[in-house]
Amino acid sequence: MSFEITGKLVAKYDTVQRTESFRTREFVIEKTEDIGGRMITNYVKFQSVQDRTAIIDRFNIGDELKVSFNIKGTRWEKNGNINYITNLDAWRVELLNNSVSQNAPATEPATGRPTDKAPDFVDDLPF
Repeated sequence: MSFEITGKLVAKYDTVQRTESFRTREFVIEKTEDIGGRMITNYVKFQSVQDRTAIIDRFNIGDELKVSFNIKGTRWEKNGNINYITNLDAWRVELLNNSVSQNAPATEPATGRPTDKAPDFVDDLPF
């Protein structure tokens, strides 16, 4: 299942090497909604894993983001105790408004790869 949520980036953490072959990184967005005339603020923590740990790099604290994620659940048992763990695995992060985040590298629209062009660079040459 895939879900989306929008909110403001309020925290991003360093990548953690969990095992020799597995790494994770967490970040948090703030989601404020008007529910029955009351403003309710939630803080949602996501994780990104493996090759997706860098997806949050180009964004700054305060940026309004759209996060696409999957919900993953795990059953964990140790010493006869059973625990259930739920993770929100982010697989895509986009700037909510179509402007470029300050200090974020410019990217090619088709691939999302960084370019060496300034964000305000306009290629208006006819060839």
